[in-house]
Amino acid sequence: MVEPEDELGSRDRILLRLKTRGPQTAAQLAERLEVTPVAARQHLALLEEEGLVDYAEERRPVGRPARMWSLTEAGSARFPEGYADLTVDLLQSMREAFGEKGLSRLIETRTARTLAQYEEQLSSAKTLATRVRGLARLRTAEGYMAEVVRNKDGSYTLIENHCPICAAAKLCQGLCASELELFRTVLGPAHRIEREEHIVDGSRRCTYRIETVKGSSS
Repeated sequence: MVEPEDELGSRDRILLRLKTRGPQTAAQLAERLEVTPVAARQHLALLEEEGLVDYAEERRPVGRPARMWSLTEAGSARFPEGYADLTVDLLQSMREAFGEKGLSRLIETRTARTLAQYEEQLSSAKTLATRVRGLARLRTAEGYMAEVVRNKDGSYTLIENHCPICAAAKLCQGLCASELELFRTVLGPAHRIEREEHIVDGSRRCTYRIETVKGSSS
């Protein structure tokens, strides 16, 4: 699990900030880290030399283009997947040995076990707000770097800034489909949840919009 920002060095904090918040200017990073813009640019220059960050020029209505810094592929790899190669190898072996039906059965068993664990951990969470926040805590503990944002219309967005099973999910799309159904079961039929961004499809993160179905109470 990723350490809290205040327990990391400045360069690691920059990497974490770019991972969880996407492209940032040196000034934005400086404000977050409570350092001078000059210091932030020095850290970024060192990270760029290491191949961990890069920037793109973003045009602004007034003034010069802004440098928007983001993680490179090598930078993203600093947030590794747990036993990715082994997991992919096991899934490929499962598919070869038992076919798609066997693989589907494996996913169903995993989903059922995870659902039981989530239901036990969230048994005291009665409102949508506490249930979504509790779900985010569970997902963070599993390495998804999850957080929750409450939207102006009263809905929620569950954000997962990292996917520790991304390589496996790319090989087996059923894993992502099962997780979406898992969330829907955990939150209950009174709430609608839809995936809006998906790491497997090339997005920086996975996001899920959660709202109460009209006529239902939360």
